Amino acid sequence: MSAAALLVSTVLITLTGCSMTSSTESDDVPSAGTSTSRDAAARTESVSSRLYDLIGVKGKASDSGPGVQECSGKDRDTHFRVFHKWSFYPASASDLDAAMQHLRERLPKHGWKIVEYGPDTSRSRNVALTADNDEQKVGVQITQMKKRNPPKLSLMVVSGCYRVPDGQKVEHF
Repeated sequence: MSAAALLVSTVLITLTGCSMTSSTESDDVPSAGTSTSRDAAARTESVSSRLYDLIGVKGKASDSGPGVQECSGKDRDTHFRVFHKWSFYPASASDLDAAMQHLRERLPKHGWKIVEYGPDTSRSRNVALTADNDEQKVGVQITQMKKRNPPKLSLMVVSGCYRVPDGQKVEHF
């Protein structure tokens, strides 16, 4: 298994094992409803865009698109989840703390519940924030990477489990 796939799997388990509710799945991944892969990916990118706006400092986002992953224990042809991993690079390294603080303050005002906040277990002791949005059936993990060159926020947005409309199959990308 590639390092990227392992990271995505780990983050998916971490994020959706939190507090998102109204699940009918055995692994506590919420049902996100019915959608095509492309429409669900567009919704997930829209969530990322709103997160970018909440950062509130000047900077640039990496140019990465969403991906589709199967739902644990579900038919991979009819059920899927969307993830969107991206990074935010502040215009000034000194803005990294402000960006994280803005997210911590603003996320709850926009329907997010912060379920974890504090230093991670890495050698760098990066500050990490995990939040769920039950209404949108998405979670996000944000890691502040001060010691990276350049410093950045690493964000992973993950959806709940979708089912494709009857007669369609999941488009994997």
